[in-house]
Amino acid sequence: MDKNLTIGQYYPADSVIHKLDPRVKLIGTLLYIISLFLFHTWGYVLGVGFLAVMIILSRVPFLYMLRGVKTIWLILVLTMVFNLFLTQGTILWQAGIFKITYEGLSMAVQLGIRLVALILGASIMTLTTTPNKLTDGMESLFRPLKVVHVPVHEIAMMMSIALRFIPILMEETDKIKKAQMARGADFESGNLITKAKAMVPLLVPLFVSAFRRANDLAMAMEARCYHGGEGRTQMKPLRYESRDYVALAVLLAYFGASIAVHAALGW
Repeated sequence: MDKNLTIGQYYPADSVIHKLDPRVKLIGTLLYIISLFLFHTWGYVLGVGFLAVMIILSRVPFLYMLRGVKTIWLILVLTMVFNLFLTQGTILWQAGIFKITYEGLSMAVQLGIRLVALILGASIMTLTTTPNKLTDGMESLFRPLKVVHVPVHEIAMMMSIALRFIPILMEETDKIKKAQMARGADFESGNLITKAKAMVPLLVPLFVSAFRRANDLAMAMEARCYHGGEGRTQMKPLRYESRDYVALAVLLAYFGASIAVHAALGW
């Protein structure tokens, strides 16, 4: 299994964040993501500070959470490089056609911080919430959409199954890759095109395995008389507790501070 992948995995711990209602964590994640797009330059101190407090409260090891960033390092590097060299402004360094501007450097740093904070912020939600609770929380929040005949339960169920399948498929990928390497397959040497061609023997059995698992899951759901969310009840209904209201108050205070900083100081 890919140890760098944290999305879709649950990290058990006895923390305040783990005990919160999943709806609070979903709302908090959304508000935090929105706040990241309000900040500029020094405003990120507020966002990073808030994220650091949440990581400490979650009791999830920071190095474990940081593994999720490794999966998007290429996107992160490309984003920063493009903004660093292609943004016009005050030139700080130039060599031929390549130049680094103050505005490009500032934009690259901001986008890098924003992307890393976004991944870590979303990881807190998935690492501290089981897929079942996440499904129940999404279904509860989206329930008003049933008025316009949106299949809320089915959408929440699909998202939950997708989260469950991510670590399973990564484990399956690792097994297939090791089996292919034992038969002489080479996934490391050669240029980018050669490496891409070498992935074909890996992708074909992976897709076959994914379709087989999906078919087994569908048959299991039918055998248990699953026919959607209409009329279904929950074994453990979601209920807000005092700590959830405190958490909501803290989240709203943080979001209000983010808006105030953006409006007053333009950060």
